[in-house]
Amino acid sequence: MRALTKAFVSVTAAVGIAAGGLATASTAMAAPASAAQAQAVSVEAGVLAVNNLGLDTAHAKSWQCWLRDTGYNPGTIDGQLGTNSWKAAQRKFNDLGYNAGTVDGIVGTNTIKALQRYLNLHGANLAVDGIAGPATKAEFWDFAGTHRC
Repeated sequence: MRALTKAFVSVTAAVGIAAGGLATASTAMAAPASAAQAQAVSVEAGVLAVNNLGLDTAHAKSWQCWLRDTGYNPGTIDGQLGTNSWKAAQRKFNDLGYNAGTVDGIVGTNTIKALQRYLNLHGANLAVDGIAGPATKAEFWDFAGTHRC
């Protein structure tokens, strides 16, 4: 939570500095953030972001309960698929041999491919391409809705 607050404050400060520089029309007041600084803030915020892959809170809670009930601790059941939820899913997928890759809580290509393989095992007919497109999101929605907390 502290890292998320820090990222939010950093982004807010950068916006405030940029707005102040525009308001006074003086480059001496505030220098724009370098591309490297902007990228660092963007990457940090992206890693900490919630990624529900199209699920609403109720479906995301169901997914978290399903993870918990199958022996993988997603952390707080709050309907927000953050790092802990995705780490639990990655551990489960890896244990099943679906190669989610590193257990880091980041929803990358390997995690999406593992999810697609798992959904295909349960009746979906998805291309295992690592892209969370509309078909993958729809199948994830359907699967997540089958479990109740």
